[in-house]
Amino acid sequence: MRPSAAVLALAGCLAALGGLAGCDFELNTGRTATLTYTEDARAAYNEAMTAYRAKEWEDARALFTEVKRRFAYSRYARLADLRIADLDFEQGRYTEAISEYRAFIQEHRTDRNVEYAKYRMAKALYLDIDDTVFLPPAEERDQAITIEAAKELRTFLRQFPRSRYREDVAFMLEVVTGRLVRHELYVARYYLKRDAFDAVLARIDYALKNFPSSGLDPEALVLKGETLLKMKKPDEARAVFTSVVRDWGGPFAVVAQKFLDELGPARPAAAARAASGVAPSGPHP
Repeated sequence: MRPSAAVLALAGCLAALGGLAGCDFELNTGRTATLTYTEDARAAYNEAMTAYRAKEWEDARALFTEVKRRFAYSRYARLADLRIADLDFEQGRYTEAISEYRAFIQEHRTDRNVEYAKYRMAKALYLDIDDTVFLPPAEERDQAITIEAAKELRTFLRQFPRSRYREDVAFMLEVVTGRLVRHELYVARYYLKRDAFDAVLARIDYALKNFPSSGLDPEALVLKGETLLKMKKPDEARAVFTSVVRDWGGPFAVVAQKFLDELGPARPAAAARAASGVAPSGPHP
């Protein structure tokens, strides 16, 4: 049997005056190559991060892209994907960032950074709801992005109930929910001006059912009571106004009480219904 290359190399080392001549022999060359690959990937990633922290966005993008190209099989390639999304997020390029975070989530479902990617995607959606003075009021605009943001924020809270991002996500969801309810009330008032009373009730009840805890419930209920009065349904309106005074308080409770004063004493059956807290609901869309 012919001696292996490793044996021959070892014999050469031993023959070199007890090793005094030196020897660069490495038995596990595969392990060395792997370590070198990982270390090179880490060094390249850290160089890109230095540019990122300095907000040298274009240089950082080029360096992260190079990490992905040269070290595609390392975890640093995945991190580079995430940092490129962060680059776009930091520059206010939310549409691009949303797409990149979503791709990361889909391609790396078990990665420990999925929670972070979902948080940043939801925040990008939230920030993408433009509020400049050159646009109509928020409640008058198309709500597609707002609806998507609310969906992602609710999903995040459900999937990561103990996340360190929970407080920020809960705040964003509260703001987004308020926007959606205000849109429903805006549309309801549009219908009210046109005496489309059933449509008014449908929008109000939809908002109350689908966006609870918006903080706009008393405003929505007062509008519902006004609509019921216009529909010649004083007993139902009285029940709604009574629930606002009893359950909510605040400025809309004052308005509701004024309506109750104008309506006068309730008939016995209506008074019993109002006392029980039953407030008839309008039709759902």
